[in-house]
Amino acid sequence: MFRRTISSSRSIDRMESAEAERVPLAPHNNNDDGRTPLQSALSPSRSSRSPPPEQQFPARFLDMMAAERGGAANTIEAYARDLDDLTGFLATRACAVSSATTTDLQAYLAALADRGFAASSVARRLSTIRQLYRFLLAEGYRDDDPAAIIEGPRRGRPLPKVLSIPEVDRLISAARRSVEAQKAAGLGRVRALRLMCLLELLYATGLRISELIALPASAERRDSPMLIVRGKGGRERLVPITGAARSAMCDYREALARWGRDRGQGGQTAGQMTAAGTKWLFPSFGEDGHLTRQHAARELKMLAVAAGLRPEQVSPHVLRHAFASHLLHNGADLRVVQTLLGHADISTTQIYTHVLDERLKSLVRDLHPLGEE
Repeated sequence: MFRRTISSSRSIDRMESAEAERVPLAPHNNNDDGRTPLQSALSPSRSSRSPPPEQQFPARFLDMMAAERGGAANTIEAYARDLDDLTGFLATRACAVSSATTTDLQAYLAALADRGFAASSVARRLSTIRQLYRFLLAEGYRDDDPAAIIEGPRRGRPLPKVLSIPEVDRLISAARRSVEAQKAAGLGRVRALRLMCLLELLYATGLRISELIALPASAERRDSPMLIVRGKGGRERLVPITGAARSAMCDYREALARWGRDRGQGGQTAGQMTAAGTKWLFPSFGEDGHLTRQHAARELKMLAVAAGLRPEQVSPHVLRHAFASHLLHNGADLRVVQTLLGHADISTTQIYTHVLDERLKSLVRDLHPLGEE
């Protein structure tokens, strides 16, 4: 009888338990974010994540930019400098990245303007700040984005500095004279041929200087009419190369290999300078690695003086502008120029439309029956 009573009691308990499972959970058992306690235990909300130490915010942001967005080394370095400057300013206001308000960030931008920063530089700093706070919001380290409502500085878009075709010819002639003056096979001739190669490639391809100096030694192949270039964000593109640029590249690499052999097989520097001993098209004459952007720019300015041009007129980016402008002036399609330059957005290439405007005016003037009136 006792056993039967216990058995009946257990049956009733099981029935009540089954009935309870069919009853939905009461709303008051949910958390504020609408999830059940079990869901909260299995997957904590982002707002409950414990943030890392304050100093780790910029580092984590930079890691994300490098790993997920494929940011180039120069881009990451620029972001790091921007964030160092921002954190330094916030520290003077007894504030941190994690607690900064819109007012704090606006004060920082105003301070940049007071320090003489151009509107374009302030806009670039603001871009870094916006990306940082989007990252902190997405990762749950902040509940708001203080940079979202900040407007950038108003800035006009200046026309790019461009060399005329005769001025480019003067640069090439000056580089050729420098090569002819270095008749002996030595380091001086190698440097002259390298500068000639840099100039020809910059003007023939419109590459960014960071893209050019990072070209691999395999770009020297004589049978290839194209260069494979890795640009911003790790995007690759094909760029055709002219015969003159190809010839200048081959002459430079042959002189480099000959100089390396003449220096002796046992020397470490000589081994690095041989064509087979480096992975770079433009290896450094000093430590391991390739030619730097700054050194290439200095050599171009020295060449400008030799060509009778003002040094401030000439830079690697000015030659890139000349490449695009001269193509458009001679009838190239804007979309084609965009592809050659590696611009992700056509709006970036539209800075050269002033060239198209002048060309259209000349076409109407020269071809329209009433154009001369």
